[in-house]
Amino acid sequence: MQRRHLGEADYAVTLDAMRDFTAQRQDDTADELWLLQHPRVFTQGVAGKAEHVLAPGDIPVVPVDRGGQVTYHGPGQWVVYLLVNLRRRNMGIRALVSLIEAAIVDVLARWGIEAAADPEAPGVYVAGAKIASLGLRVRRGCSYHGLSLNVDMDLEPFSRINPCGYEGLAVTSMRTILGDACPSMDAVGETLLTELEHRLSAQV
Repeated sequence: MQRRHLGEADYAVTLDAMRDFTAQRQDDTADELWLLQHPRVFTQGVAGKAEHVLAPGDIPVVPVDRGGQVTYHGPGQWVVYLLVNLRRRNMGIRALVSLIEAAIVDVLARWGIEAAADPEAPGVYVAGAKIASLGLRVRRGCSYHGLSLNVDMDLEPFSRINPCGYEGLAVTSMRTILGDACPSMDAVGETLLTELEHRLSAQV
């Protein structure tokens, strides 16, 4: 398992890189986890409907090939892209979704945040407010795209959309919940990578 720390990376450039990696990888290519933040951008999944983008303003809207509807990425939010050979691990997409959700729940629990997944609406929630989103694509038995976790970010752009296609869905962050006790971005990022890697390693 390879970890890559990409800093703040342009969304379109990163999407092309994920597609290229997935297209070119071989059966023995190591799986990778990419940790990064994006400049402000709305991304619209393949099931996305234009009416869920209410007032994007100066933030670009990029159509993408992952599942799901519209979401927002911006500084202060960790994104992890999971480039995983599911066929080699004998995993289905539902198992990967459950693994990601469980990893996020455990990471949040480290800082005393009680969170849970919702089987009816993928993602992780705290008291009904969404704190993490998921969106995946599988090609040639391999996954790309991944998760986003709101750590210490401006949540205002979420009010410009129906997050994940749900009108009025509340969105929260670790900073909103913990205030001054919010951990550093680096601490959350490393903990998230370690938890994901640990769970994926158990699947081999």
